Amino acid sequence: MSDWIAIGALAVVAVVIPLSMMFISWLIRPSVPEQGKRATYESGEVPTGSSRQVKFNIQYYMVALLFVIFDIETAFIVPWTVIFDGAVEEVGFAQAFAPMAVFIGLLVVGLAWAWRNGAVEWVRSARAERQRVE
Repeated sequence: MSDWIAIGALAVVAVVIPLSMMFISWLIRPSVPEQGKRATYESGEVPTGSSRQVKFNIQYYMVALLFVIFDIETAFIVPWTVIFDGAVEEVGFAQAFAPMAVFIGLLVVGLAWAWRNGAVEWVRSARAERQRVE
């Protein structure tokens, strides 16, 4: 029964700490309304139209998606590099290196495909270009 008490206490702490931090930050934060804070997007994209029909560049999502894919790649490569020496001693270099070579090869093919289809090229809207020129 003491295990359940510990789990319950951990659950209470897991709920109380974030809620108390949010409440304290709500109490002590400054309230300074600015034009930039009231904008629909603070990411630099100039919104057009009403806030219900905001047109934005899908390229933000494409770049974010590619970043996530190649960031997750790191989560797979780092542990592999840690155990690589032991794996080479156990099964040999070719068997230890081949799976990661295939994995990195697939990622390179995916990057080449994304690059060829224009997913990594930044597209500027005509309105942003006009504002930059003016």
